[in-house]
Amino acid sequence: MEHASPAADTVQRAAGVIAARHRGDLDGAEALLAAFPTEQARTLGFYLLAELALGLLRAESGQSMDDLVQELSLQLATEADRPPPATH
Repeated sequence: MEHASPAADTVQRAAGVIAARHRGDLDGAEALLAAFPTEQARTLGFYLLAELALGLLRAESGQSMDDLVQELSLQLATEADRPPPATH
């Protein structure tokens, strides 16, 4: 069995952070974030993950990358205006 490349490991770790947060495992997400060897590796992992996700969305939707990024920017602006969810 082949070992994944360092870039693939970095992207998988970034995806794991998002998955853990989505299922409410904040400790797991924090542990995965701490497992990145450097801030540069963390940044690269999330950049590559975003690039991959946007590429998949572009292929599925048929939209241009510019249109997707514009839509994402509008969504982010809307979310930024919302108060954070209440915690229990």
